[in-house]
Amino acid sequence: MSSTTGSVGRAMSLRHSVLGLLALQPATGYELLQKFDNSLSHAWHASHSQIYPELAKLADEGLAEIVGEGPRRSKTYAITDAGREELRRWLSEVEPVRTSRNETAVRAFLVPLLPPEQQRPIWERELAYAEQNVRQLEGYAEVVPTSSPFRTNVDLGLRMAALIRDWIRERLDEVS
Repeated sequence: MSSTTGSVGRAMSLRHSVLGLLALQPATGYELLQKFDNSLSHAWHASHSQIYPELAKLADEGLAEIVGEGPRRSKTYAITDAGREELRRWLSEVEPVRTSRNETAVRAFLVPLLPPEQQRPIWERELAYAEQNVRQLEGYAEVVPTSSPFRTNVDLGLRMAALIRDWIRERLDEVS
């Protein structure tokens, strides 16, 4: 088993998310962080401390290459032909891991253990977050062109966020 697999035949998503973003357009580590935040945050979180080492690994493995250098030693990376082939292989041949960790979902499972008067503030807090998330995604939907490859993620994120918001509203109605 290589360092890029979580189990036999199952590659981790970070490297492939980075390769996919680089396939869309060459980018610096900072630009990739912005793209994660603006397009993939509902599906995958990536931090500064994850992106930069992953870029270095991808370059070492010949899946990405440095195509430019800018101020403060910033490097612009692009996907290579080998990187495109790895992305194609992962998308078409590797079964995705469909499990995820979601602390909010665990809390939602356990909140009913509390008396209704203690549940209400928790659901209100979650509803405020969910409503803010829907507004943010609606803002992205207004500026991301329908022809953009990022649009499908924005649309999926918006649908998921609206569903969660509505589900939380139902929980609030139950504890009223």
